[in-house]
Amino acid sequence: MALSSGTPTALSGRLVTDAGIIEDGVLHWDGTRITAAGPDTGDIVGGNLPEGYLILPGLIDLHCHGAGGGDFTSGSATDIETAAAHLHRSGSTTVLASTCSAPLEDLEAAFGRLSEAAEAGLVAGIHAEGPFLSKDRNGAHDPAFLLLPTQEDVARLVAAGRGHLASMTYAPELPGSDVLVYELVMHGVIPSIGHTDSSTEGTAAALDLINEELASTGFAGFSGRPTATHLFNAMPVIHHRSPGPVPLLLQRARAGEIAVELIADNVHLHPETVRMAFTIAGSENICLVSDSTSATGCTSGTYRLGRSEVTVVGDSAVLMATGALAGGAGSLLDVVRCSVQAGVGIVDAVRSATSVPASVLGLADEVGSLRSGLRADALVVSEDLELKGVLRSGTWIRPLEL
Repeated sequence: MALSSGTPTALSGRLVTDAGIIEDGVLHWDGTRITAAGPDTGDIVGGNLPEGYLILPGLIDLHCHGAGGGDFTSGSATDIETAAAHLHRSGSTTVLASTCSAPLEDLEAAFGRLSEAAEAGLVAGIHAEGPFLSKDRNGAHDPAFLLLPTQEDVARLVAAGRGHLASMTYAPELPGSDVLVYELVMHGVIPSIGHTDSSTEGTAAALDLINEELASTGFAGFSGRPTATHLFNAMPVIHHRSPGPVPLLLQRARAGEIAVELIADNVHLHPETVRMAFTIAGSENICLVSDSTSATGCTSGTYRLGRSEVTVVGDSAVLMATGALAGGAGSLLDVVRCSVQAGVGIVDAVRSATSVPASVLGLADEVGSLRSGLRADALVVSEDLELKGVLRSGTWIRPLEL
């Protein structure tokens, strides 16, 4: 049958799965759940998509600070809803709301608002990027708000998250970082190494400690491995006599001990760097992320990143005060597209934006794949990965464009 714009509950076309592309596939859902996804046997009548179109699982973004004018750190409940809705319509059907470094009182208030958003199903949880970061690798984070970790301060933030704090980026070389790791793992929060000036040896020791703590506590809140926040960015560059953390993290990722984030948007990383990371670490150990800001989806104007002002310059979000990179200006689907254009296979790129982050969050039985029983989240894209429709929980939040 031909497919017209509307509200179909079955689609026939090319399905992108972890195992590969099913050229003649069918996706069917009933209510909020997928009821069938696989080769088309003729048992289900689905509308045929145009030639070349693909059906992807809904994307999962572990690192995004806002979108559509809404900032997750400083924004109101309405701003948070605006940002989440924009991200969902852009293809990221599951998102962690990232906060940037700010006074602890500001972060506690933001965590409260974001906890309500999580309870409403708008976001999957909270990712705290800071405030326990290196002042030498602060990036867009205001150094005035960066702190050395203490048990008391970490506990304050964990409590403010009301069970919805999912991950926290920290610099492992900071005094007190061991206490931070203990506190996070004890409360089921993913430690994420980033914004760090750590040496290779220091990074190895930190990762060993994290994995020892995970093993000793029998932690079952997520995949059992930590992450690295936007690998390469806000880290020492690789030098042949002082390699820093990046080569170590790539090798440990290859061994399955850590999942590394990549902002593969042709701004934060060169395409050759992206190809190298996929070759070394493998797609099953990479989480593609957008690092989006409130400026994402906006072409001009001034927007917020916590207490800072950002604007869009070309394909970048930059700080108004210094012109420094301040996160991404595109969607996670844009990052997937850039990865494919860089030479990463489409199945690998999609895996790193769906099933891998789902596993990190402990949500592999809920989202991240086109599989019977999972939440009915899917994207319809053209052959060149232009977005044509977004299905979230069985509802077309972006109607099909054919």
